[in-house]
Amino acid sequence: MGRNRIVFVRKSRVAALAALAAVALPAGVLSTATTAEAASGRGVPGYQTWQSDVDKAVAPAIPWLRDRVAKGGDNPAIVLDIDNTALETYYHEGQANKPVLKVARWAHEHNVSVLFVTARSSSSSARQQLEDAGYPVDAICTREHGEEKGEGKARCREELTRDGYTITANIGNRPTDFEGGYFEKGFKLPDYGGRLS
Repeated sequence: MGRNRIVFVRKSRVAALAALAAVALPAGVLSTATTAEAASGRGVPGYQTWQSDVDKAVAPAIPWLRDRVAKGGDNPAIVLDIDNTALETYYHEGQANKPVLKVARWAHEHNVSVLFVTARSSSSSARQQLEDAGYPVDAICTREHGEEKGEGKARCREELTRDGYTITANIGNRPTDFEGGYFEKGFKLPDYGGRLS
């Protein structure tokens, strides 16, 4: 598994993954920020509130990864969603979301692969945007035409797992980022009742 490898999506196992997407996460698997979830009735909060909420959501990620790496295992990896997770798409188009970038850089420095799973349909423009924002990019998997977001992301994580990665942490801001499994622990950023997609 070399660095700078793009994972091109394949049309397979869609029906099986649709069934997996309906499976609920076990209790305790998802770490969630709740401070500003109450803002869902009022819309998307200001940038500083969002950053504070993101910081709280990902604060446990590096300690989790540190412990997980110490236990060993084959080809550990993190998976990041792109829009309003890795990048500040809503607030500052193309800029890195600093708390998430910190996790990605820690992972990269400790030989944990940094993978991206996105509802976008093009990996080439996403790769450039991520690299310009300072992210190490080991692989990107995109949604296929006609796939639902959760279905496509579950398929991507399954394919990455079959490629030999052990997804130790999965970071995203929407419930669809966690449907279907194929990761050890999830860290959910706020989406304010779906208003921050």
